[in-house]
Amino acid sequence: MFAIAFPAIDPVAIELGPFAVRWYSLAYIAGIVLGWRYMLRLTARTGGAVERDHVDDFVVWATLGIVLGGRLGFVLFYRPEYYLSNPLEILAMWKGGMSFHGGTLGVIVATWLFARRRELSFLSFGDLICAAAPIGLFFGRIANFINGELYGRVTDMPWAIVFPRGGELPRHPSQLYEGMLEGVVLFAVFAILIYRYDALKKPGTIMGAFFAGYALARSLVEFVREPDANLGILFGFITMGQLLSVPLLVIGIWLIRRAQNAG
Repeated sequence: MFAIAFPAIDPVAIELGPFAVRWYSLAYIAGIVLGWRYMLRLTARTGGAVERDHVDDFVVWATLGIVLGGRLGFVLFYRPEYYLSNPLEILAMWKGGMSFHGGTLGVIVATWLFARRRELSFLSFGDLICAAAPIGLFFGRIANFINGELYGRVTDMPWAIVFPRGGELPRHPSQLYEGMLEGVVLFAVFAILIYRYDALKKPGTIMGAFFAGYALARSLVEFVREPDANLGILFGFITMGQLLSVPLLVIGIWLIRRAQNAG
């Protein structure tokens, strides 16, 4: 069976004695920094609803929401029994284990609290965050690929890759699929909605499009992504990623309809 060799990229980007910086950490930093810069550019298209200093002040809030929400989401959604037995392992984030759905909830809470404190429109500010979110998703999936984690199911497709952690059989590079769909495609769609159709003038449109778009992209890739070993296929037909995407899809469609009706 033909397969592409997995590129031997060291997960550690920089190592100075006991100090090590992993590509995974750099991916988070790149996503947050580039997302912040992009949000600053978009404030001019909100009609004054969001100012640049609001975006600057939110960076720390966003970072905490992503990291804390992502980690707690992974603990609660994917491996609750293990972490209940090994609570100190919850703090061992350098070993991996982040949940997008948990990170989303964390950022939603952070956004709501920040918007309430600054007396901002939750939907307008949320639209900016969601417009920039695909940047972070793209870098995060590339980091997943470098780590050789979250790989796909066994396949005979010509671009299949043998992952070191996935045994001897070639598999779908599902991390790259997600990077393209959740990162590049969603970013392009939102850019068109913003720059061509002025979507930021209808609060909730981009947030709804992000929730619905991510839910569809993630659910599609789940058909070729290897299910979590400790969960498998739930109820005989759905994965945890797909199950958690259902409420996102429903909320996303509702937000889009609400925004269009309000306009």
